Amino acid sequence: MHMDRYGNRFGFLVFDEVHHLPGESYSHGAELSIAPYRLGLTATLERPDGRHLMLRDLVGPTVYEKGIRDLSGDYLSEYNTQRIEVDMVAEERAEYETARSQFSAFLESKNLRLGSASGWQNFVRLSARSSDGRRAMLAYRRYRKVALGTTAKLRVLEDLLKKHPRDRMLIFTNDNETVYNISEQFLIPAITHQTRTKERREILRAFNEGDILALVTSRVLNEGVNVPEANVAVVLSGTSTIREHVQRLGRILRRREGKHAILYEVISRNTVEDRISRRRRQHDAYDGKQREIF
Repeated sequence: MHMDRYGNRFGFLVFDEVHHLPGESYSHGAELSIAPYRLGLTATLERPDGRHLMLRDLVGPTVYEKGIRDLSGDYLSEYNTQRIEVDMVAEERAEYETARSQFSAFLESKNLRLGSASGWQNFVRLSARSSDGRRAMLAYRRYRKVALGTTAKLRVLEDLLKKHPRDRMLIFTNDNETVYNISEQFLIPAITHQTRTKERREILRAFNEGDILALVTSRVLNEGVNVPEANVAVVLSGTSTIREHVQRLGRILRRREGKHAILYEVISRNTVEDRISRRRRQHDAYDGKQREIF
């Protein structure tokens, strides 16, 4: 909106997906604008780095907020979530425990606490200074990869594909390697940051029109994509951030007549992923909406 008294300059500034604004580069857009009236829109306000607190100065205080559960049924689809726990096979469990022990031993030797404000940064810094540190970083990546990509999850995915043969399913993972493995094994189109714009547009068109019934991706479909026909999401792995998990849920909540959405979260039992899952479900979108399957 232009305002004449400001010399043909914008007086009203709207920030969509405003949770990105506190980023070190994006924040300059707000800081350098003279617009006195500002509006920020987001479904996931909080950031894991705490920088969402800057939004009060960049945009203004929160003036209106409504939860997903309050919108469900009227503006969003009705939905429920199911948490499916799987056990790693013996070889995976042994590899996981070995790598986890090596990583934990390094943290203990350096008196590091990853839960502290600077814990992760200190670990990254120290891991680059010695061969023990580099081995600890490799062990960290290894035990997470084993937990997030256990073969039991693929058996669950196969069962879910059979359970929802005519539904539109989005499959989310934490890494592109798993995306391509699933795409090859189940003959499901994949979308990653490497997918060209024209190909991505064609895949999404085919998905919305029903020519394709399932898509697998890592993080590029977390936000900024319109897939109103999607009604099933399968989260095989992800980060610990609440924002990512709510964004993935949001991909299947576009309302249409008769639609009931369901999100499956598949996790490895008694691993770091179990703790990640409990942390990222600390959102009112999941209160009373989850049940565990054993």
